[in-house]
Amino acid sequence: MTNLEKRIGVVAIIVNDPEKSHEKLNAILHFHSNIIVGRLGIPRQHEKLSIISLIVEGTTDEVGALTGKLGQLPSVSVKTAFAK
Repeated sequence: MTNLEKRIGVVAIIVNDPEKSHEKLNAILHFHSNIIVGRLGIPRQHEKLSIISLIVEGTTDEVGALTGKLGQLPSVSVKTAFAK
């Protein structure tokens, strides 16, 4: 498998104190919307926490670019899993 082959995967995003990062996070997701197949967001306002699950389809490089930018945001944790 090469980096140019599209893969299906899941990106899990946990945002602590979403008010600090939500504008930049949404801008990044919008920029990479071409590889996002689905998105589910669960706000946990009483805990100042948001959980976002993305279904993505793209090359390893494309998904890596998305997750790399997200991981640089303050209070954001990102994990990715790909289908075999």
